[in-house]
Amino acid sequence: MINYNRLGYEIKRDFANFSEKICKGLTRPKCKFVTQMLYGILTGNKVHLSEIARSLNETIPLKKTIWRLSRNLFAFEEKETIMENYVSQVKKQIDEDNAVIVIDNSDITKPCSPMMEAIADVRDGSTGEIKKGYYTIEAAVLSKGKKMPLSVYEKVFSAAEEGFISETHENLCCLQSLSSHFSKTCVRTLDRGFDANEYYKYFLKNEESFVIRAKKNRNVIYNGKTQNIMSVANKYKGNYRMDFMDKHGKKIECKISYISVRLCEFPNRELVLVAVYGFGAQSMLLLTNLKITERKKLCLIAAKVYLMRWRIEEYFKFKKQQFELEDLRVMSLQSIRNLNIFATLAAGYIGIMDSEKEDTIFMMELRECSKRIYDIPKFIFYALGYAIRRVLAGTRSGIKRFILKKEQSQQLTLAKYFGIEAFG
Repeated sequence: MINYNRLGYEIKRDFANFSEKICKGLTRPKCKFVTQMLYGILTGNKVHLSEIARSLNETIPLKKTIWRLSRNLFAFEEKETIMENYVSQVKKQIDEDNAVIVIDNSDITKPCSPMMEAIADVRDGSTGEIKKGYYTIEAAVLSKGKKMPLSVYEKVFSAAEEGFISETHENLCCLQSLSSHFSKTCVRTLDRGFDANEYYKYFLKNEESFVIRAKKNRNVIYNGKTQNIMSVANKYKGNYRMDFMDKHGKKIECKISYISVRLCEFPNRELVLVAVYGFGAQSMLLLTNLKITERKKLCLIAAKVYLMRWRIEEYFKFKKQQFELEDLRVMSLQSIRNLNIFATLAAGYIGIMDSEKEDTIFMMELRECSKRIYDIPKFIFYALGYAIRRVLAGTRSGIKRFILKKEQSQQLTLAKYFGIEAFG
């Protein structure tokens, strides 16, 4: 039988340690604010300030707590500091030299909020319709072993914002951030939206490894002639075979071809076109510069690396559904960005917890608390998120005693200094 009081205490202690690490370098009030925001999101599974305030269980009026959180949310400008500290914690959970980095764009739609700051037309990735909202760019690195996505870069941007240049510029800023934190051998994995000359130029100039899914209308140089990439792929039938399980557990048999090509814009740089047959109605085309001498091994690695992209799609879905990110209720773009980063850090804590405490009694009890109807899937974020909420929501006290533990030790020191004896 699970002791929920003990388990709740262990979660709070572990979370307080995580918060202390990512808040390194912040002032005490800022550290307290970050800790309370992350704790409130994990406990309430919402980014509503009212739900976060209720999760703190403070003795002051609820309205006062909401006002304080709202004021601090708008004024918070230490994003770079906490992200640097957070990324240093993520690096402990990955293979820094051969990690897979998944990059993708998403959106936050707010069709019923036309008065929000810098809101613009965006394409809803779920429905394909044009709605009011914001675009996001996010990069996640896959952990060792279970290959769970741990976000290492995020940004909310809008075309209506003052100083906005282009979506390509925002994507390149993301790539530059990754270059400063991770080695060139980490494989950058991108979808067809990144099949553009600007990104190839960046990767080839910096000699960074990449796997990009090519569009069907791209032209390449093959055997000294400019040809359509789809026409080139159709000349092959697949030299190698690969069997894999999709995200629904269905077994798929594919054949893969290795084709040497060059891009028309970069005729002096040889790339490999990995054509995967059987994945869909048409062959899947992957362009890569991976330096692996054995052809079969290169094809298999490129295909498997790209198929791991679905994990960031699951991550986006988790962050939006679990924390109800698209139901945010703040008006300023600065507050929206800060709420997004706090939701990212909350999801990151779940991923790091799973990596660090795998196969422990603590994790076994937490999985049991998730009360899944069926077996827990490989993407465990939903189960752990629900379990943490279920345990923390049942505790009477918030996170205050874990934030103030250092202040209490200082008061004890002052008492000893003045010679005041404690009554036993």
